Amino acid sequence: METTLSSQKNKKNIHMDINLAQTSRLKDSLNFLELSYLELEERNLEIKRERGSGKPNDYFQKKFIEALKNEKAIKALTVCFSDLEGKFHMLDYNKMYLLDAFDNLTFDGSSIKGFTPQQSSDLRLEIDWSSFKWLPADIFGHGKVIVFANVTDKDKMPFIGDYRSNLMHLAEELKSKHGLTVNVAPEIEGFILEGENAEQNFDEKVGFELASKGGYFNVLPQDKLRQFIDRLAEATRSLAFENEKDHPEVAPSQFEMNYKYADIIQAADQVQLYKVIARQIAKNFGLTASFLPKPIMKINGSGMHTNISLNKNGINIFYDTNGKSSLSADAHNFITGILYYANDICLTLNPSVNAYRRLDPAFEAPNEIKVSAADRGSMIRIPIGNSKSARIEVRIVAPDANPYLAFFLILKAGLKGMYAPKDEIAKMSKLYAKPVKKLPSDIYEAIRLFRKSDFAKEIMSEVNHEKFALLKEKSANRCPRELGTRVKQGEVWYHHEVTNQVLWNKF
Repeated sequence: METTLSSQKNKKNIHMDINLAQTSRLKDSLNFLELSYLELEERNLEIKRERGSGKPNDYFQKKFIEALKNEKAIKALTVCFSDLEGKFHMLDYNKMYLLDAFDNLTFDGSSIKGFTPQQSSDLRLEIDWSSFKWLPADIFGHGKVIVFANVTDKDKMPFIGDYRSNLMHLAEELKSKHGLTVNVAPEIEGFILEGENAEQNFDEKVGFELASKGGYFNVLPQDKLRQFIDRLAEATRSLAFENEKDHPEVAPSQFEMNYKYADIIQAADQVQLYKVIARQIAKNFGLTASFLPKPIMKINGSGMHTNISLNKNGINIFYDTNGKSSLSADAHNFITGILYYANDICLTLNPSVNAYRRLDPAFEAPNEIKVSAADRGSMIRIPIGNSKSARIEVRIVAPDANPYLAFFLILKAGLKGMYAPKDEIAKMSKLYAKPVKKLPSDIYEAIRLFRKSDFAKEIMSEVNHEKFALLKEKSANRCPRELGTRVKQGEVWYHHEVTNQVLWNKF
């Protein structure tokens, strides 16, 4: 018996050695770009500093076109964008083709949910060269770099359904008209689950299997969860996220990473990168990284707590040492605007059937339409801060929300309050006085409130408003109306970040 086991072990080691040797030879023969994580961090931090100094897109376009020409080991440029629901899409363009055609990148918008109909399907991608990043080869592949793109119509005007474009326009308008910069730091929670493609293979009678039993601050150094978090932290650090801390979250097998605030566009881009990196690293471990808000009942769900502050001429205008909770009147009015429109925008911040399982008061759920410096059941919390770190934390955002759309609507709602006349802000404040009101308890109520919201129609446009409502209704109708006590197959299979054509057509 011992001889057999020893023989099997030796064969396994031989196969591993062969595979490693083959991989090494293949890597040497391809000879495409692979930078160390330290060099990646240095290069990406330089880009981030230049972006922060206000250099225009033309500067970055010239710089990186030259880099593509001169760096022979780059084979492809990954161009990415997000659809109306926030699903992340990536296209790899051959470098030589892109250098000739970067101002004429077209794609079929009718293949993207919420974009264009078949009869007028063509859309364009306009590269935001300031978003350029050097990539870790072990995650994205050798010889690749990445940029984000804004979607435009055939006439190169911003496409109305692209919320990266909408958010960028709003940020630029605030900067030019009011001298304001919006800083955002999202805290994205997720779970690692046993098995690859655990969501696509989900069986509600069995449920998900957690990859680790460890939780808040008490995971062993070589636990699966800790190893996953370490790898994720290394990757985000290399991409200049400027990590602050990372740790297991309250629920077993749950993770969160905190990194430095960034301007609102860069912050939304980082949400999308964070999630795709987490998913790939988990897959490398034979696991699944899930950003479902509540994949498993009876334990805490996952959120994307969104910290926001406004800066003018280098000064944080949300801070006032003499203000209530050390916040300024502008900050308090900004909060009032978000509270006032909480029901109007709840669907965009919690865009899935599964998201309403998370809004359960038994698990520190932020389902109360109020603000508090301490109570984590409040949808807005005021963290302890100083002149640099004073901010508000919008706790109701789910990790499966479209970050561009979510940040856009939160910002619009907050500004409505911040710029409201005194008599109007007084009326807005009274609406959410005691008794404390609750957010919708299921997606159908959220859809109803969203549909009747004049604010959401005005801010999103009637076209986008209707498209978004229809998409949410379509996925919700594939699930039982009552949530019940068990996560259902439909709310996982037809989730906008999980579903594929094979699953969708099974309905």
